Amino acid sequence: MTDLERTRERSPVPKDWTYAPAPEARDIVHIEERYGHFVGGEWVEPAETYSTISPASEEPLAHVGQATAEEVAGAVDAARDAFENGWSDISPSERAKYLFRIARILQERSREFAVLESLNGGKPIKESRDVDLPLSAAHFFYYAGWADKLEYAFPNRRPRPIGVPLLMLAWKIAPALAAGNTVVLKPAETTPLSALLFCDVVRQAELPPGVVNIVTGDGRTGTAIVKAGVDKIAFTGSTEVGKAIQRELAGTGKRLTLELGGKAANIIFDDAALDQAVEGIINGIYFNQGHVCCAGSRLLVQESIYEPVVEKLKRRLATLRVGDPLDKNTDVGAINSRQQLEKIQELVASGEEEGAEIYQPPCRLPEKGYWFAPTVFTNVAQSYRIAQEEIFGPVLSILTFRTPEEAVEKANNTPYGLSAGVWTEKGSRILWMAERLRAGVIWANTYNRFDPSSPFGGYKESGFGREGGRHGLEPYLDFS
Repeated sequence: MTDLERTRERSPVPKDWTYAPAPEARDIVHIEERYGHFVGGEWVEPAETYSTISPASEEPLAHVGQATAEEVAGAVDAARDAFENGWSDISPSERAKYLFRIARILQERSREFAVLESLNGGKPIKESRDVDLPLSAAHFFYYAGWADKLEYAFPNRRPRPIGVPLLMLAWKIAPALAAGNTVVLKPAETTPLSALLFCDVVRQAELPPGVVNIVTGDGRTGTAIVKAGVDKIAFTGSTEVGKAIQRELAGTGKRLTLELGGKAANIIFDDAALDQAVEGIINGIYFNQGHVCCAGSRLLVQESIYEPVVEKLKRRLATLRVGDPLDKNTDVGAINSRQQLEKIQELVASGEEEGAEIYQPPCRLPEKGYWFAPTVFTNVAQSYRIAQEEIFGPVLSILTFRTPEEAVEKANNTPYGLSAGVWTEKGSRILWMAERLRAGVIWANTYNRFDPSSPFGGYKESGFGREGGRHGLEPYLDFS
């Protein structure tokens, strides 16, 4: 017997291995009791406010402004003034310097932003820390590099900034500023705090007043912005709202790009590396509690490997840790809002009623807050609601196929077309599938991998337009 074997015999690893709590320090971020709107480089006191909460504990975090039509108009006017009085005329290399500053500040303050993102949004801190913040900074770095190269990106087309778009998130702000536009941003009503903290980054980067303006509020605020005098709308959200925006803008001449819902198919062939594929399945659907438009919420498994895949998947599900988003060990955090939790519960109940078999690993959910256990449905028919409608939660539906042709047919049998995943050792099969899948983004032997140089966007009811890469600049430029 070796020394290592004797050590293991004396100190066996316990069967029920548990992790000690590893909470991130909450006091690294300061949250004001009340926030107004950030307009023209100044904080403006709102006429109305509402409370934003932590979905993990239902604890009120701050009162934020509910922007009225008049307040939205003030933000648009400030953006217009900044556009016409300097920002669009400064040299591209100077614009690039501002974007580089923002990127560096995001890197320096990444821990602060990650804590706030997890606190207000419910997602695990390790995802905010290791994915969201590095990607946000990377987008600003990337588009800073494009700011003085627009004439090379679009030769013989005389690219010029549009004016004042509606934007949200780094994917939209960075290319818009690089192109010389000014911005009015409305974050999601349930998670406004990280956008409000971004106002301090704008101040720290010494961006000219009015170049970035942020107003908060619910759908009424969004409607007011759509009707205001902006030149372009960029919206990320539900398909229903996207359709309403498109109807409102019809005939106005305003530019529009939409990144909407999805019902992505993650397709596993019999020659795939199954352990690797299972990790991709987990990352595809349980990342950010499934609150991702491109989540791999449909799993298509070749019949010959159905049983081992399901067995491995269930075993892996049992290791996922659900709980405090600020705990570094947490894999699945809180559902974003009570309304979203109720929608998930309603669609899961419909799956059971229609005949699908549900599996949820044993896990103890916290008593307070909005929580839903990681869920897998087997015996799912294509007609079931859980196979057709976007759940936007940690719920996976498993279907089977026999041939690549059947996999393509089932994958495309949805109103959406945002993303897909293909798992196989055959490069020719990956290319064959990618050519036939009606999805804007197709991952091969991985899932949910993003890069600022790669375009992202969908087909059909998943929207139109692309974000990221050179393609992401074009919606913010005028070539007329």
